[in-house]
Amino acid sequence: MLIALIAKDKTNALQTRKDNRDAHLAYIDSTGVVAQAGPLLDEAGEMAGSLVILDVTDMTAAQDWAANDPYAKAGLFERVELVAWNKVIG
Repeated sequence: MLIALIAKDKTNALQTRKDNRDAHLAYIDSTGVVAQAGPLLDEAGEMAGSLVILDVTDMTAAQDWAANDPYAKAGLFERVELVAWNKVIG
C-alpha cells in the first residue's frame, strides 16, 4: 500500500530540520519502506516540509513510521497528513 506523508514544518524551524537531517536520512535508509522522498520548498527555495511516499502494509504501519521519524521526534512539523496514494505515472 502506498501512503503519501505530507508534512509542513513549524515556522522558523529550518535549523531544526538541518540539525536532524542526517538522522532522518539514515532512518529512511534503515527502514526500507520509502519509495520516494524530498523536501517541500517555501517561496525562497528553502526546505519547509516533506513529501514521503511510503510502501507499507497498511495505514498503521505508515503512522508508526511517521511517529518514529527523527524529524517528528524533534518536533519539526506543524502538521502531518497521511493519505493513501495510487501511483499511475512513473
